[in-house]
Amino acid sequence: MPVVHKSAIKRARQSEKRHARNHAILHRTKTVMKKFKTALQQHDAEAAQPLLREATSALHKAVTKGALHRNTASRRISQLSTQFNALKAR
Repeated sequence: MPVVHKSAIKRARQSEKRHARNHAILHRTKTVMKKFKTALQQHDAEAAQPLLREATSALHKAVTKGALHRNTASRRISQLSTQFNALKAR
């Protein structure tokens, strides 16, 4: 932690809090996406559909909380949807 100014100490404290919050949000998002991808690999469209909805929701929430950029979330949602549609087409 910085010892120079009160404001520097406060900024370091805020940075730690934000890092922890963002890490938790991103970890939750990645976990849901991983569950979805596992369902895809098992070729289980019925199990993958609610997981796709959950992953989409988690990505949108990460954007509203400021942990992810809007375009990054849109790109990931698009990729997940494309993979799901390819599985359904089989």
